[in-house]
Order: sequence, then structure tokens, then C-alpha cells
Amino acid sequence: MSDSSDNKMWGGRFERSPDSSFYEFQRSWRFDRRLLPYELALDRAWAKGLERVGLLTGDECSQILRALDGIERRAKSDAAWLDNSKAEDVHHFVEVALIEVLGPVGAKLHTGRSRNEMVATEFRMFVKDAARSMASGVAALVEAVARQADRNFGVPMAGMTHMQHAQPILLSHFLLAHAEAFLRDGVRILDAAARADVCPLGSGALAGCAFPIDRAALARELGFSGITANSLDAVSDRDFALEYLFSLSVLATHLSRLSEDFVLFASTEFGYVLLPDEFSTGSSLMPQKKNPDAWELIRGKSGRIASALVSLLMTMKGLPTSYQRDLQEDKEPLFDAHDEALGMVRVAAGAIAATKFNEAKLRTGATNPALLATEAADYLVARGVPFREAHEIVGRIVREAERSCTSIIELPLDALKKHSPAFGADYFKEVTLDASLARKSMPGGTSIASVRAALDQLHARVGALEAVR
Repeated sequence: MSDSSDNKMWGGRFERSPDSSFYEFQRSWRFDRRLLPYELALDRAWAKGLERVGLLTGDECSQILRALDGIERRAKSDAAWLDNSKAEDVHHFVEVALIEVLGPVGAKLHTGRSRNEMVATEFRMFVKDAARSMASGVAALVEAVARQADRNFGVPMAGMTHMQHAQPILLSHFLLAHAEAFLRDGVRILDAAARADVCPLGSGALAGCAFPIDRAALARELGFSGITANSLDAVSDRDFALEYLFSLSVLATHLSRLSEDFVLFASTEFGYVLLPDEFSTGSSLMPQKKNPDAWELIRGKSGRIASALVSLLMTMKGLPTSYQRDLQEDKEPLFDAHDEALGMVRVAAGAIAATKFNEAKLRTGATNPALLATEAADYLVARGVPFREAHEIVGRIVREAERSCTSIIELPLDALKKHSPAFGADYFKEVTLDASLARKSMPGGTSIASVRAALDQLHARVGALEAVR
């Protein structure tokens, strides 16, 4: 590759070479080399488009296609060639390489096109592929959660609100709550990919192409379902990148919440899970420690994903219409967010799959009689007591049980009747853990039947995400 002072894509207007520090400052090859496969695909499509309108001969097009194949082969086998390049960006890299091989024929490829439309097209291609990969990872995570819900089906636990014991639920119900969030993430990610699925190629720098290039044919060859409608918008639109980053930010938030649950559950105070060795670390000082580092790192990395979204939002908010060089700042945050989020999803899936749940500890928590206070109120409601009155009655019973160091299911019937004549001997059969779970039989509830139905439906729903693998 020639030195940075030679073979620039814009040098004719200038008498002097750029300041060396500025040239390095404005180069994007360091990170946009990641788009090289998309650049080569775009170049092949453009060469064929130029041939169709007579701007390249058949022989010239064939020469360019063979040279592009050679660049691709060398790029895969010669890492030093890429690492040592002084190219300004990925487009400059390929153009200079073509000209070095083909001379003037290589210089013809850029006819009628601009880097503005090229980078917009390639970035969309990357986001589409990235989203498919991410949706596949999310599907695998949901499957791991579903397998644990299957494996531990029927195990009760204490459901909580405000980090206080609230009502008994099934562990599978708890796990499927996380699965629902991740399914929404998968759908959002694929929606973002759909928004990226229009091709800007043929938009020129901002005004459109001066030659009768078949934009629809270019779009089809590059795997797009359609073309952009306005050349000015096409080169400056980054909504698709913002949407993908938003999708990743919500996914990272859900992963962080899952992580917090498992960090808590692994503590001695909870003891709900046994951390897998493969996804834990020890202490450099304390020999007994097993730390939930996988979950803590996922929780910590979630901030990087959100910051990438904010970074691009701040870049976009003040830009005038059309392409501006600020848009070079769109790729690094998105590349980093994608890589980190994909790693987070894969580690979470592995950690979930390898985790063992402490059924005895979960059951012990679920049998706390205080969790049945709502059931006691519902018992009274079923016998004609208005709910607000029943709520007040059970609150007084809870207070009495606390004072006598007993529970609401251990107070004798005559003590209960002092608070309401609606209490009967059947109270002690109706207000139990099993009865509480069984009553939540509406769709979306925590009964055995409802959770089994939800689990069966989940297996079918995750197929939509698996289909993109």
C-alpha cells in the first residue's frame, strides 16, 4: 500500500499534503477495516452495474472482479498487509489496491459513486448481519432459561416485591419472566434489522447518481429488500444504527437485572443457587470464596452499551441535513456495543445452563406463612367479606401472630373468629402453599397448569428467533 501522501481519493484540489497528525487523526481504517467484506461485495455489485450501462467493458469488469477476489484472498491470509496499511479508510484501501494491480482500469470503479453512500450501505449491511447474530444469541439464551424452567418445574419459591417476601410463585414462573423480556429483545433487534434493510447505493454524495445505474439490481445483489427513497436522507440517515443500539441497550438492561438476581441468589443470605465453577472466580486472599464474576461483569458492562447509544445520539442531534464527517463517529460505539452485548448474551446463556438451584432452600422460603396473607384475605372475600375489610382483618391477624411469635396459619380458629365470623375450619385447608399456587390459574399466572402452558408456548415462540440462525 502506498504512503498516505499518495493516491488520496480527494487530492486534486489541494496544493499541499495534509498535516501528518491531522491525517492520522481523521483516518478511520483502524476500525472501519471491519467493513472490508461489505466493501468488496459492494464493489463487485457496482462493477457489474457499471458494465450494464456501458461504463465498463465486459473485459474491464472481469478484471476488476478478479482483482477484488485477489484482495479478499490476500486480506484473509496476510494480516500484516492490513495492519501496516496507511489507508485513510476501507474505501481508500481497496481503491489503492485495485489501482496498484490494474492501473487505470482500477481507477474506473469509483465512477458515479461517493464514499458517503458507500459507507451508509456497508454500515447497513453490517447491522443486518450483526442483528441476525444477536437474535440467534438471544434465542440460545431463552432456550437455556427454558431448559432450567423445565428441569426445575414445580419447585416453589418466595416471590418478592420491594425486595420483601410477597407471595409464593414457581421458580419456573420466575425464570420465564426473564425469558419474556429476552424474547421482546429478540423481536426489537430483528425490527432494527428490518429498518436497515434498504439500500442507499446510487445516492451519490447527496444528489443521486448521474448515470442510469439500476439501483434495484444493486440492492438485490447486496441482499437488500428495497432502495432508499431520497438521496439526501440516504447518506445521512443513521436511525437504523440508533435503533440497533437502543435494542442492545434494553437487552443489556435485562441482562443486568438477571445478573443482579443471580448475584443475590448466590449469596449466603439467599442460598438459592450454586454457582458453576466454569463461570465463577475465586479470591486471591480468601480460599473459601466463589465469586459470581460472570454476572457481575455482565451487570457492569451494561453501562457501556447504554453509553454507546448516548454517544451516537449526541453525534446526530446537531447535524445539518446531508452527510457530515461527524458521522465517522457512528461505527466505533456500535461495533463495541455489538461485540460486548454478544459476549454478554453468550456468557449469560452458559452460566444459566450450568447453574444448579437449591430446591430445599427455595422450598423453605416458599413455605413462609407470611406469604399466604393475601390468600387469607381472598378466603374471606370468597365468603362475602369486602376486600378492603378483608385486607384490614388479615393485617390485624398478622400483627397478632407476630406478637405471639406464631403465624397466621398456626393461630387457632377461635382466635381467627374474633376478627371475623367468616373464618371456618376449612381455612386451614384453603390457605396453603399448594392452594395459593393452584389459584393463580389464569393465563400468565403461576399455577402449575398456567406455567406449563407458558413454557410450551415459549418453545414455539423462540422458533422465530432461531429461524435467523
